[in-house]
Amino acid sequence: MLFDVEEIRKDFPILGREVYGRPLVYFDNAATTQKPLCVLDAMREEYLNQNANVHRGVHYLSQQATELHEAARETVRRFVNAASADEIIFTRGTTESINLVASSFCEGLMQPGDEVIVTEMEHHSNIVPWQLQAARRGIAVRVLPITAEGRIDIGALEELLTPRTRLLSIAHVSNVLGTVNPIADIIAIAHSHGVPVLVDGAQSAPHFKIDVQALGCDFFAFSGHKMYGPTGVGVLYGRREWLDRMPPYQGGGEMIDTVSFEKTTFQPLPFKFEAGTPDYVATHGLATAIDYMERIGIDAIAAHERELTLYCRQELQKIEGMRFIGPSDDAVVSFLVGSIHHMDMGTLLDRLGIAVRTGHHCAQPLMDKYGVLGTVRASFAMYNTREEVDQLVAGVRRVASMF
Repeated sequence: MLFDVEEIRKDFPILGREVYGRPLVYFDNAATTQKPLCVLDAMREEYLNQNANVHRGVHYLSQQATELHEAARETVRRFVNAASADEIIFTRGTTESINLVASSFCEGLMQPGDEVIVTEMEHHSNIVPWQLQAARRGIAVRVLPITAEGRIDIGALEELLTPRTRLLSIAHVSNVLGTVNPIADIIAIAHSHGVPVLVDGAQSAPHFKIDVQALGCDFFAFSGHKMYGPTGVGVLYGRREWLDRMPPYQGGGEMIDTVSFEKTTFQPLPFKFEAGTPDYVATHGLATAIDYMERIGIDAIAAHERELTLYCRQELQKIEGMRFIGPSDDAVVSFLVGSIHHMDMGTLLDRLGIAVRTGHHCAQPLMDKYGVLGTVRASFAMYNTREEVDQLVAGVRRVASMF
């Protein structure tokens, strides 16, 4: 279909509201996106007409709900081009997906002294789970540096990989810098050393096409709420050869085959990693969001967001004292202006109706790398416009004039 941002905006009623008497300009999409009416309608319809627990009931409503839930799994499989729907695990989001891998992979496939590599640009959710495992199991967390420009130091990766390296866990796109990492190349290097790779796709799945088979990744994690879907639902893709070898992450209903006080056996994939009642309405909402993105066109969305990102950076750089943090490859512009505190900038922009993110963005080691406490971050989605970017630039210039 023809990409028409004004028509798209009609699907998001919240964009028409006012904040402090001014039209809302929403540039906090890297934190969470707004939801189109089709997603809200689909979830409301299921609660009204198909609500029943999945996989357990022989009655009609349970069968309907189960069909919607498993259809959502197939939609996700197609979206990331996984080989099988059995490789699609539903979680509460990227954070839980990474914690699942950290817990189960370390328990089943790592020994004290084994190493996992992360990078300096990681979100806390791809640092802290590994640190917890280091404290519990005696593994080592090694850090791949980035350059001053905010890009992975590929040469350093070869030096970090050792016979004790068991996993590389890396962001596809930095939530702070907007850097799009050369994931396929990085995976090829890791695989040449026999090291599997987990990709944090929280900031890439909403913005451009994902093909896990073409990338060659072993795990890929992403969240529904950052791609126009509901909160509290996410995905872990895992190659079957690894998921089969990993022990369950949690225990309870749904993931069991048989239970006795002497022994419990587990369901095959994907249910082995899905203990308890899933948020089956949210999975339907996520599938609806994916269908919506595909109707708009993933490539068209990506092109629109790249154009906005380039335009925003081009216009902001005209402001005296502007300092960018990172290369802004994709949908994110992080900046500081002179000596203005990022929180002051964000608070004053808010009074102008402009929602940006301020702070360390759950990436404190990265802030330390750049010697700052935090940044102002504007992040874009399919429904944002050049006119909104103009409002942001005018707002930043107005705030700057006050200091």
